[in-house]
Amino acid sequence: MLQSGVPVVPGYHGEDQGPGHLVEEAERIGFPVLIKAVAGGGGRGMRVVGRADEFAAALVGARREAAGAFGDDRMLIEKYLPHTRHIEFQIFADNLGNTTHLFERDCSIQRRHQKVLEEAPAPGLDAERRRAMGKAAVAAARAVGYVGAGTVEFIVEGGAFYFMEMNTRLQVEHPVTEMITGLDLVEWQLRVACGEPLPRRQDQLAIDGHAIEARIYAEDPDKGFLPSTGRLTHLAPPAASAHVRVDTGVEQGDEITPHYDPMIAKLIVWGADRRQALARMRQALAQYRVVGVQNNVEFLARLIALPAFAEADLDTGLIEREHEALFPQREPVPAEVWLLAALAEVEREQRQAERAAAGASDRDSPWRRLDGWRLNGRATRQLLLRAGEVQQAVGIESQAGGGLVLTLGGQRVDARASLGPDSELQAQLGERRVRAAVVAAGERRHVFFEGRSWPLALANPLQAGVGSNEAEGSLRAPMPGKVIALAVAAGALVDKGAALLVMEAMKMEHTIAAPCRGRVKSFHFEPGDQVGDGADLLAFEPEG
Repeated sequence: MLQSGVPVVPGYHGEDQGPGHLVEEAERIGFPVLIKAVAGGGGRGMRVVGRADEFAAALVGARREAAGAFGDDRMLIEKYLPHTRHIEFQIFADNLGNTTHLFERDCSIQRRHQKVLEEAPAPGLDAERRRAMGKAAVAAARAVGYVGAGTVEFIVEGGAFYFMEMNTRLQVEHPVTEMITGLDLVEWQLRVACGEPLPRRQDQLAIDGHAIEARIYAEDPDKGFLPSTGRLTHLAPPAASAHVRVDTGVEQGDEITPHYDPMIAKLIVWGADRRQALARMRQALAQYRVVGVQNNVEFLARLIALPAFAEADLDTGLIEREHEALFPQREPVPAEVWLLAALAEVEREQRQAERAAAGASDRDSPWRRLDGWRLNGRATRQLLLRAGEVQQAVGIESQAGGGLVLTLGGQRVDARASLGPDSELQAQLGERRVRAAVVAAGERRHVFFEGRSWPLALANPLQAGVGSNEAEGSLRAPMPGKVIALAVAAGALVDKGAALLVMEAMKMEHTIAAPCRGRVKSFHFEPGDQVGDGADLLAFEPEG
């Protein structure tokens, strides 16, 4: 890249891989630096190092991860630029010597160096900067004699941009480019592979509108984006249209396992401008329903609602910088959610009774109806529901003319409801008409209401109590995965927060840390062992 005149981040790209030499180069470059795998991608084999005394441990971790992922533990060192944007250019080249770019994508919104949101075109990128970066991207592709689809990625800081890497493939986020160009990039790949020239020249390409892609992951944002495994008991994406596209490889009933990337789908929207695209993304996320695994749909909705994102104040540190807004304390369950869950339960019971009656010889008998009729008065009952350690009793009383009276916290509400296909609930709560979805999964009742998801459970009135006795700082596997390193020896005395064991699952490493000062008595697994979710990893004795 340097030989081709492509701007490159200051750093070390040499062959001497000795740890001592690498730390010397880091000191020459100046901390903070970024250790990166030569063969890396997707944020793997990458560590940010702020001080010289942190370098050795970070290098060991990056090399281990790179060797496991790519079979190559060679590293390069770059100057770490903390307040940058990540802008990449889609390039294409054919076998006839033609190379062009299909404009840029802004991929600045990341966690763990992995992309979360992408959009095209990049907000605020003027025509002059677009020409300069596009020219550099084409030069990078020509420098290596590249043919096919590829992505040249740049770090942008202030008025400067630097080459970061080239991905020699079609990227996860390529649909936003397709949405703003109206082109099928897979078709272009096939035509180039057949020896045809590129379908269009640079001067025949234009940008139309704005597109945003959100990656829907099976992960728990509140627990450091830990991957989540399990069966997709309910999966209802928003309806596809000319402006909304959903790319997915899973269906309802499929299982998310620890053996593959935890992405469920890509949600892509198009608008005539960025404002319209943001509005369509907000609406599409509000309609997305996933049950069976933890997921990031609500996190994404909070992310695109941030003033900084809406105003295109973008950089790769946005999620960390806006942590307080993105990870608010969980609000109490609204009264409407308890009431909707109770209404859906009554409707579901009624449907079950009707199905049972349809096949019975006495299907017209009044005893087959669950209409609340009593000889002297109307039926009343209580439904117990639970959210975490909070339990609520919803009183249910049948009305003579149909409908129900629900009681919650001493407040009585006239209510009616109709449960449609796909768990859709249309309800009347007092004077208010509302729509929701209440998905039943075992004892769980997932209420999707006004763009939020509320996981409730049917409570057993005979159960003595609720909650978990699991101690904070449990040394159990947070997800299924593989043990890849023991950070200390058995018998070691460690301080609170010290690294004890490193696991790998779904492309990411997770460090198990000491919950307090104490002694590691023994490990239950060795590096290379596969462990299940919740497995006891080691015996730990708190000091004193």
